[in-house]
Amino acid sequence: MLFCTYEDFGTKEGAYVEIVLASGSPRRRELLAHLKVDFRVRTSEVSEEIDSTEPSEVVEMLSLRKAVKVAEEEKNAWVIGADTIVVQGGQILGKPSDPADAFAMLSSLQGTQHQVFSGISIIEVRDGEVKRSLSRHATTHVWMNSLSDQRIKWYIETGDPMDKAGSYGIQGYGASFIEKIEGCYFNVVGMSLSLLAEMLETCSCPLFEKS
Repeated sequence: MLFCTYEDFGTKEGAYVEIVLASGSPRRRELLAHLKVDFRVRTSEVSEEIDSTEPSEVVEMLSLRKAVKVAEEEKNAWVIGADTIVVQGGQILGKPSDPADAFAMLSSLQGTQHQVFSGISIIEVRDGEVKRSLSRHATTHVWMNSLSDQRIKWYIETGDPMDKAGSYGIQGYGASFIEKIEGCYFNVVGMSLSLLAEMLETCSCPLFEKS
């Protein structure tokens, strides 16, 4: 765990603050591990029904919803929630509902440009109470190569697309689909590390003050 005592905040001495990732995504676990800090994972089951159709609002609202769900069960923690969507021509593409849906998504994305939005929310909980929260997002533009139906079907049969927004992952085999990107690579994977680090610093998390 991230051992940050409340001496860092000028409050109760000896209480410990953990970083808690409110996501079951193995990709986000790997990304957060890049920051070389200890953290705990606590998944959050929340509704992903959102009234807004504005991509930036959708990912920020969903990331906050996930973080809030976990924060309600924490006593002293920095809770991180995240959400990612793919947007093409103003249409939001989430995770595919079945292989046919994955095929339709990849068929529409191949040979064109789209955007990936990832929202991050951080909630600080102290003594069981929310002290502050912050939500932001990053956008990456992605150009996908032209793909044959055979190649798309083969990829779907691997099972890899089924838990990913837009039905592909830029890491692994999905990387061969991508011609180029403009923006943060990690944002496409599921969480912009540069944005996360900036947000933690903005929230005065003592992460970067530790030796």
